[in-house]
Amino acid sequence: MGQLIQFNNYTPVGDLTVIATCMVVAVLLATSYVTRTRTFRLFLNMLIYLALAALTDVVMHDFYTHITDGRYTAIYVLKIIYHILLFSLLLLYIVYFVVVLQLDRKTRRPLMVLATVIYMIVLINDIVSTIRKSGFRLDGSGEAVSAFNIFVIGYVSLLSILGYLMVKYRNRVYKKALYGVIGTAAVSLLILFNQAKHEQSSFTVVSFMFPMIALMYLLHSSPYDIKTGTINASAFSDAVSYNYLKKRTFYLINLYLPGYSSEGKPLPKDLEAVIRAFPSRHFKKTVLFHIGNGDMLLMISAKANPDCEEKMQDVINDFFKEYEIFNVDYKLIIGKSIDEISARNEYLSFIKDMRRNMPLNSLHIVSEKDVTLFNKSEVIIKELEDINRKQDIEDERVLVYCQPVFNIMTGKYDTAEALMRLELPGLGMVYPDQFISLAEEYDYIHMLTKIILHKTCMSIKDLTDNGYDVKRISVNVSMPELRDEGFTDDIEGIINASKIPSGKIAIEITESQTESDFLLVKKMIDRLKGAGIKFYLDDFGTGYSNMERIMKLPFDIIKFDRSLVLACQSDSRSQEIVGRLASMFADLDYSVLYEGVEDEADEKRCISMSASYLQGYKYSKPVPIDELKNFFCKTA
Repeated sequence: MGQLIQFNNYTPVGDLTVIATCMVVAVLLATSYVTRTRTFRLFLNMLIYLALAALTDVVMHDFYTHITDGRYTAIYVLKIIYHILLFSLLLLYIVYFVVVLQLDRKTRRPLMVLATVIYMIVLINDIVSTIRKSGFRLDGSGEAVSAFNIFVIGYVSLLSILGYLMVKYRNRVYKKALYGVIGTAAVSLLILFNQAKHEQSSFTVVSFMFPMIALMYLLHSSPYDIKTGTINASAFSDAVSYNYLKKRTFYLINLYLPGYSSEGKPLPKDLEAVIRAFPSRHFKKTVLFHIGNGDMLLMISAKANPDCEEKMQDVINDFFKEYEIFNVDYKLIIGKSIDEISARNEYLSFIKDMRRNMPLNSLHIVSEKDVTLFNKSEVIIKELEDINRKQDIEDERVLVYCQPVFNIMTGKYDTAEALMRLELPGLGMVYPDQFISLAEEYDYIHMLTKIILHKTCMSIKDLTDNGYDVKRISVNVSMPELRDEGFTDDIEGIINASKIPSGKIAIEITESQTESDFLLVKKMIDRLKGAGIKFYLDDFGTGYSNMERIMKLPFDIIKFDRSLVLACQSDSRSQEIVGRLASMFADLDYSVLYEGVEDEADEKRCISMSASYLQGYKYSKPVPIDELKNFFCKTA
């Protein structure tokens, strides 16, 4: 860049190109989605300074061509402004990288002080030397007179600070992004070298533009995440299509960290560093994709890594070493590309389907069985979508099964739990563990609940009309449904339409895990209990139980989970604890129902532990609701 040796050896092509490019970039940024982060705001300021510097250079040389009286004051002023803009741009580059690298205050402060001091010395010297005519000046004929100019020294000094940042803290950013910036900076220096060699000044601002283009592409327009070196899900789909078209095999490693899957909860910096460095430890030509918060997917080229399968055990061992350090919940999936999934470009759904049934902190190796299960899930989702779309409350694909419940006080069956099944074309009978989570995930669950509630109510009406003693039948309700403001209206409307007493319907819900869910449950229970509907707390004992919340909710029956029944079989201490809990609930006028009773020993044990109701295979497996007449008694 340096001083203007031949002031009249100038063409505006370079500067006009810079101005046009800045305008195009501004239009693109205005018409596309870009996260408005601090680095993005810095980038916008840099773009403005770049355009103004190019414009100033054009105006300065245009003035020069029209001056005939030897008065060059305007040229000197514009030259100072031009230098201020260029040096301000260099300073912004330094600020930008300090922010991107996330340097702490102790580290960044001396660097910024040094950069600012250099910036001020250069500009003050530029102004003073111009006023004293000891720096750059034009003689009477308009030729530039060479003189010592601190401008070059300042430029090299600030560039050295940038170089120091990139080298010293290179491990804090994704290497490919760093190499992209360094590569464009090298091109810029080459332009400046050739320009100085030919005593030119037309492409000085252009040299400042190239690194900005790299920053825009790598950090603001491209899918790269500078902190983890990841690329977004859209780029992953493109990569799958490309590899399938070229018939290239690849391997995938999916790491899911559920603790960081919620919005606004970033990964710790030390964990980011491990994720950023992990791929290069074992493989060549890998790409790390950021599918969602806490969800990373590594694609590994099979051609570049012929020993990939042999290395997988090393990868797993390495992963568990890191797990011992960070100890955060995870789900890990490893597999080879599958033509069937590649052709449909459905890896993200495929992985999600596998993860759905994985326990926390587990590793899964992809197999052909997973493809079969995934294809089945895809059919189920389409059928659920169709059920939800048609809104047919009599939909024949939704079946109601019931498991009779034994009433200890009456010694007979007069209650039952309604259980959902699906009968789908090509699949036959589909059980709840295969479709409930899908229905909840895709927001189809409430339609299923309305259908099963309607069919249960109509069966109750049929049983009572035929003289059977039906105390109540319970229907399970999913927590996501309670967040729908129209939930209670739907429940009351279906029960009222069936013309049965509302007390013959009970609703089973699991314990709320959050305060907001608790308030929703309480509001819903208060309203529906006012209409006479009974409520069960389902699966008591399967997780964290907040006794304070349970006591604040007016449940009628507490259902002790099968796991508690099992725990009591061989552990007298567990039996003592469960018995005391059940006795406490009974003393507080709750009824206690034990699930999973399978033999007489279970039955006797549960009866001794304050049981009011018993449910399990000892009495009956789930049967079609029409078969309840084989269990219920007719009224006298």
